[in-house]
Amino acid sequence: MRLSVFYGPEGVPAAGSPDCAVAIDVLRATTTIAAALGSGAEAVQVFSGVEELKTACEAWPEGKRITLGERGGDKIPGFALGNSPLELPPEILREKRVFMTTTNGTRSLERMRGTPCLLAASLVNLASLLSFLKEKAFESVWVVCSGWEGAYSLEDAFCAGAIAAGIEGALANDEAIAAAALYQQWKKEPLRLLLSSSHGQRLLKRGLLKDLAFCAQLNSLDVLPIQSEPGLFIREETRK
Repeated sequence: MRLSVFYGPEGVPAAGSPDCAVAIDVLRATTTIAAALGSGAEAVQVFSGVEELKTACEAWPEGKRITLGERGGDKIPGFALGNSPLELPPEILREKRVFMTTTNGTRSLERMRGTPCLLAASLVNLASLLSFLKEKAFESVWVVCSGWEGAYSLEDAFCAGAIAAGIEGALANDEAIAAAALYQQWKKEPLRLLLSSSHGQRLLKRGLLKDLAFCAQLNSLDVLPIQSEPGLFIREETRK
């Protein structure tokens, strides 16, 4: 397997495509997608823009839809939910489609939406992801971090490093090797890493320590979001 890590969607080559792409936004989009599907959502449909989301949402049956949106860490006015994995109880989400847009995470998902297999990864579902990648044995995998407004993101690089470290024998690019080294250094203290990151500090100032603690829980969810059609993510059952 050829494994390439990119620290932001801006760094992804314009030409070429992998057999499988993995999008990461630990704080908090891909964590929230996994949590929503784990709470029984029918699917999560992601959008980069608010107006596009509203148009698609209005075309879906009223009792089967719910909006989730965030800009700059805050819930978008008029949306039912913000980008918190702790605000997704089954009684609200069961069998509903979640229409979602966030500052950073949905951008990386949209950048890779043309890939034959697109997965959403975070620390909470690493084991599910690694099990799937090992079973499928793709020739090439691109791991795309979301970053923060075009800049490097420590927590996303840490998650990418966990993926790189978990796939033995992969032919990795330098970014993957560096990310794996970061993971090895911090793997026993994921919450401390998230708290020390710039994005973690932004969320902490908003009083979102519980969100950070949830996002730092390695392998807490047996859920793997996989794209079934462009922009639409459903639950791929983990195959043991």
